[in-house]
Amino acid sequence: MNTKDIVYIALFAALTAALGLMPPISFAGIGLPPITAQSLGVMLAGAVLGARRGGFALLLFVVLVAIGLPLLSGGRGGMGVILGTSGGFILAWPVCAAFIGYLVQQDQDLNVWKMGTYIAFGGILVMYCLGIPWMALVGKLGLNKSLAIMVAYVPGDLVKVVLATVVARGVRRAYPNL
Repeated sequence: MNTKDIVYIALFAALTAALGLMPPISFAGIGLPPITAQSLGVMLAGAVLGARRGGFALLLFVVLVAIGLPLLSGGRGGMGVILGTSGGFILAWPVCAAFIGYLVQQDQDLNVWKMGTYIAFGGILVMYCLGIPWMALVGKLGLNKSLAIMVAYVPGDLVKVVLATVVARGVRRAYPNL
């Protein structure tokens, strides 16, 4: 790993933190994960940086949150958040970024539709597969109820997929050797 890689990793960890400045849509008193813009950072890190750097960028972010830095939307941070109902989604972020990056890197005939599909697959399906069981277990909600709750998050996540696809395609075209 060279200096350029380290800078990109830090940059996308910082971008994900900056996306946390947008106020979350919270479900007060219910203990559900808030709707935030930070999963857009996950999608962008994977699609722009690739599997290794994208995964490391989000791993860095998760470690900073775990040690207590208030980088999550709403100024949250620390092990309490990681061990709460949102924790499975947050811990999934490095995996999701790496998975998106892997799919994008492997496709030599990448078009806008494929990129959007890869981002949706890694940024929604993989994230939900890792985060929903955690939410069900920690929140004592049961898997069926957790799945039903997460349906409300899908439209916002699809908007993030579109934004990530447009931005990532633009960045990858402007900087093909990134």
